[in-house]
Amino acid sequence: MIGIAPGVFVRRHDELDLTLGLVVGDGESLLVDSGMDVALAREVRPSRIVLTHNHFDHVLATEAFLPCEVWAHEDCVVDAGLLEDRAKYYDDPFTGTLVAPTHTFRDTVTLDVGGRRVDLHHFGPAHTSHDVVVHVPDCGVVFAGDLVEQGAPAQAGPDATPSNWRHVLDRLLELDPRVVVPGHGDPVDAQFVREMAIPEAR
Repeated sequence: MIGIAPGVFVRRHDELDLTLGLVVGDGESLLVDSGMDVALAREVRPSRIVLTHNHFDHVLATEAFLPCEVWAHEDCVVDAGLLEDRAKYYDDPFTGTLVAPTHTFRDTVTLDVGGRRVDLHHFGPAHTSHDVVVHVPDCGVVFAGDLVEQGAPAQAGPDATPSNWRHVLDRLLELDPRVVVPGHGDPVDAQFVREMAIPEAR
């Protein structure tokens, strides 16, 4: 884990250049995306996981971190379709259990993580119909999921809404972040988000 602010960490993975996050409070912690690395569960035992969206590379290791709350937007569906998507990248079968969210929200919810405020926002469809932005206001860190990517262009799959993507990023920037953590790549600043190219509709 790499510290990017007091009590806020990122875990970088070579696999798909994935970036996970961890927010630590007093006796509790929140993991941003479970990713695919079940070995991480031997190091981190979060009290909550927030899924920024339901793509397989962000959710498949959830089972390894249980028992804990699993938060996501109300439209986030974790089902066998994710395994079909995974099979396009990997030949080996997935041997774990898919874990659905235990707690959902529609627009905004505030969590208390060991006395530390963490806000979850849904600003509308963009990368998916159910993107979640995780804001840690006491240190100005925002976890953006795949709304932002560093080192490669942001990707628009078949469930994306490119026409609304810039609006969602503008709402994210209204949080006045000092650090923005992308779903893939290294942390960036607000200027990077302002200048990033928006994927085109397919």
